[in-house]
Amino acid sequence: MPIMLALRPNCECCDRDLPPESRDAYICSFECTFCGDCRDGVLKGHCPNCGGELVRRPVRPAARLANNPASTQRVLKAGGCASAF
Repeated sequence: MPIMLALRPNCECCDRDLPPESRDAYICSFECTFCGDCRDGVLKGHCPNCGGELVRRPVRPAARLANNPASTQRVLKAGGCASAF
């Protein structure tokens, strides 16, 4: 069975909800997840955890979410990302 993206439910910086259908979710190659405001603002397009590029997370078709649900585990950076760099 293929390994699928976790589709984490929130921005690691500001804790904004990012549902599976969100087109404002950005990830790095390790699936660290951020909203567009944090990506474009404080993060300047780079993951504060690994330094990698943040790209738009693909949207999983709603019909596929039933058998392949998004993660419900919230990840939040202690202290946010204001001092990430």
